[in-house]
Amino acid sequence: MNFVIPGKVKTLSYILMAIGVIALIWGYIQGGGEGGDHHQRWWSNMVVDGFFFLAIGLGAMFFYALQYAAEVGWSSQIKRLFEAMFSYVPVGLVLMMIIVIAGQFGIHHSWHWMDSSVYEQGTDTYDAIIANKKPYFGWFFWVRQVAYLAVFIFFARFFRKQSLLEDQVGGTEIHYKLFRRGALFLVFFAVFSSTMAWDWLMSIDTHWFSTMYGWYVFSGMWVTCMIFATLLTLWLRHKGHLPHINDSHVHDLTKWMFAISMLWSYLWFCQFMLIWYSNIPEEVQYFTTRFFGEHGGSSPYLVPFMLMFFINFALPFYMLIARDAKRNPTFIIGVGIIIFISHFVDVYLLVIPGTIHMHDFHGFQWWEWGTFAGFFGLFLMFTMRALSKAPLVPVNHPFLDESKHHQI
Repeated sequence: MNFVIPGKVKTLSYILMAIGVIALIWGYIQGGGEGGDHHQRWWSNMVVDGFFFLAIGLGAMFFYALQYAAEVGWSSQIKRLFEAMFSYVPVGLVLMMIIVIAGQFGIHHSWHWMDSSVYEQGTDTYDAIIANKKPYFGWFFWVRQVAYLAVFIFFARFFRKQSLLEDQVGGTEIHYKLFRRGALFLVFFAVFSSTMAWDWLMSIDTHWFSTMYGWYVFSGMWVTCMIFATLLTLWLRHKGHLPHINDSHVHDLTKWMFAISMLWSYLWFCQFMLIWYSNIPEEVQYFTTRFFGEHGGSSPYLVPFMLMFFINFALPFYMLIARDAKRNPTFIIGVGIIIFISHFVDVYLLVIPGTIHMHDFHGFQWWEWGTFAGFFGLFLMFTMRALSKAPLVPVNHPFLDESKHHQI
């Protein structure tokens, strides 16, 4: 029997999307009024939310392919959850393309390098550093955007189609086809996960770069995906839809939450430490923008920047390190929700300081959280719809019996 979306969940997703629409309208009006920022903050938030929720879907595709490439058995019962999560990828990519194209046409200025005048020598706006990066930001940039669309949408549809076909025909042929395609996807993902982070996030601070940036963004993408998958698994088990999911499955999912949180923390600290203590002006300016004000004092980004790191590191480390904690739904749900929101703040701080002048920031606005709620409602709706269109547990997966008897 297929999963039926509960009425309360459907209503919740629509309410969240309605809040998002209202917030976007309010934010747009506010940005265009007297003293407004010409809608720059509105578009910057579109970048933040567009990337954050697309990243969750892409993280689900990565983990899904990883399970096949490594021939993992324990997770076969919950593979449909990851399929449902990456059902959002096509719409998420289209939204990001709209945002990028709008920037190219000068509708917003989230990416300074898109202004053609910075490449023209002899003009007041000429920027030698950006001009030297023109081969990367020219036609090759748009080749990459097309590649992201083509590759990720193809694999999202291929994985889903073959998974549903396996339910009908059984055997091992489709499993090994997914094994091969999963390994191939990981090759593309290894490259594109970094180049997307460079194109859409790191290039906002065009003069600055970090060789660890792609890995850093990838780790955030992965951990938010695992948090959502873990909370979704707990909810479905609580509702009686996954009767064979036991504490060992929950333990393994939470171990991923814990482990990738530590990976993210390691990369955050290494990137900060190496850049801060080397004190090279063109590198350290990324952090000085987030630490110090324009006229002395501290930056308005400093408190959320440091708080975000300590939450994303300390909370999972102290709350989830014990074995019993990894099997306690109360601990997992509480910690998971807080870390999920904190990683959203992380993406926010990757974008906003580079697109909004410090004196225009004035702290988080209510409509920014409303926009987050709207995107979350959209992501939730796509996930729930995908779950309802196929059996929650694949019926002919060759490792299904192993998963049902999983014990650690």
